[in-house]
Amino acid sequence: MDNLPELRDIHIPEGVSVFPPAYGWWLILLILLLIVFLFKLFKEYRYRSKKRYALRLLNNIREDNAIDNAREMSEILRRICVLKYPQATVIFGQKWVDFLKAHTSQNLDAKTSSLLINAPYIPSSTTKYNMDDAETLRRFCEQWIGENL
Repeated sequence: MDNLPELRDIHIPEGVSVFPPAYGWWLILLILLLIVFLFKLFKEYRYRSKKRYALRLLNNIREDNAIDNAREMSEILRRICVLKYPQATVIFGQKWVDFLKAHTSQNLDAKTSSLLINAPYIPSSTTKYNMDDAETLRRFCEQWIGENL
């Protein structure tokens, strides 16, 4: 009896498939996605922390004088502009107020805007401006910071 015709030739096994990947690759992918998510979360936290820091500076202004309050508020707005709008750091006077008004939806009345413009040059003992003007300016600054940071 001749069994040779019943024998089959040598077969090479099929190649190793890429899918499904081993559990280790899924774990590496999960770790990479977690790192990307944490990085985005950290960037968002830092972005929002600038706003929180500026609002905290604004709320920590506790002078009894409207002029001193306006000076400090103007300084905070300038510091934000150095960060976000570098071209605005050299603007002063009415152009400074117009720039601020252009970047917010809130309006600023004439007396409060003149307080913002003239505060660095007015002596602290003046009685032209009262704390209500400083409070109006504070609300404007809060709105401006909220919309621009």
